[in-house]
Amino acid sequence: MNWKKKLLALGLSLALTLSLTACGQKAAEPEQPEEPAQTEEPAVEAPDGTEADIAHFRIAALKGPTAMGLVKLMKDNDEMTGALLSSAKPYEGEVGNLYTFTLAGSADEVTPALIKGDLDMACVPANLAAVLYGKTNGAVEVLAVNTLGVLYIVENGGTVQSMADLKGQTIVAAGKGSTPEYALRYLLSENGIDPDNDVTIDWKSEHSECVAALASGQATIALLPQPFVTVAQNKIEGLRMALDLTAEWDKLDNGSGLITGVIVARRDVVEANPGAVDSFLQNYAASVEWVNGNTAEAAALVGEYGIVDAAVAEKALPYCNIVCLTGGEMKDKLSGYLKVLSEAEPSSVGGTLPGDDFYYGG
Repeated sequence: MNWKKKLLALGLSLALTLSLTACGQKAAEPEQPEEPAQTEEPAVEAPDGTEADIAHFRIAALKGPTAMGLVKLMKDNDEMTGALLSSAKPYEGEVGNLYTFTLAGSADEVTPALIKGDLDMACVPANLAAVLYGKTNGAVEVLAVNTLGVLYIVENGGTVQSMADLKGQTIVAAGKGSTPEYALRYLLSENGIDPDNDVTIDWKSEHSECVAALASGQATIALLPQPFVTVAQNKIEGLRMALDLTAEWDKLDNGSGLITGVIVARRDVVEANPGAVDSFLQNYAASVEWVNGNTAEAAALVGEYGIVDAAVAEKALPYCNIVCLTGGEMKDKLSGYLKVLSEAEPSSVGGTLPGDDFYYGG
């Protein structure tokens, strides 16, 4: 069997399990548990007779910036899969990995499936990746940073021009006990502001509550992530992005970076498919580059896949800091960020910092 026929067989074997990505639907569970496709399929040979770096990966992403960078890859995968499974004519296009994408509303929906082995990769908050590494005794590793900071101080007014201007102010925010709190407290402290005494942080349970407080006039300053910033600006005339916390973090020049999300993988999947994982990272980087260079078209796909409303996405994308950082650059920025979190609250990274084997290719 030649390499195209083998891949076609792989595509056909996945026909009943591929997710309906556009709707964020999960595939139906098989009646009997099955091993992941990449461990049961025979090696696929490339035209030159060598083993091709091709596999089927099941990937989950969260609805928001951490999924936006994937949309071109999702669309390409849908088109390739559809062509492979079509009986109209033989597929003559370029062949690569096959992906099953699942979209989720929160990390809580994703992590159990990853640990159980029902997922191969997942986009998760950066600190959660470190927690998972500890909980699984190193069975999870990070492949890439996919989103830098998306946190902004917004203001309905002109008081705040620098971090120093936050002293004495009340800031409404959501995310207590998670990255927004740790990032805000760290930046306040590094700018000589005591987060417990020099400012009042009014913690809300959800970002939408912060938007409501701004809209009602109960608050004038808030900490919000994209795309909630754009949603708020659409509702509140004159609301401006006063401070970009990613830029404020970079001003500290401490060798780290403010990071929102990463993509992690199960170590057994990576070790079984190193070439296919590298191919995936190349696919991912190309998708991110396309998204950042084609805002209108990318926003349309973001809307098509139900990640964020297309109109909101088009305005928010330039401020979402979508990246695909791998290798040494990923390790330097992420390890520095996790160290900052660990010093602020050890439990935020699982109690101890991950070992070097946490960073794929680092």
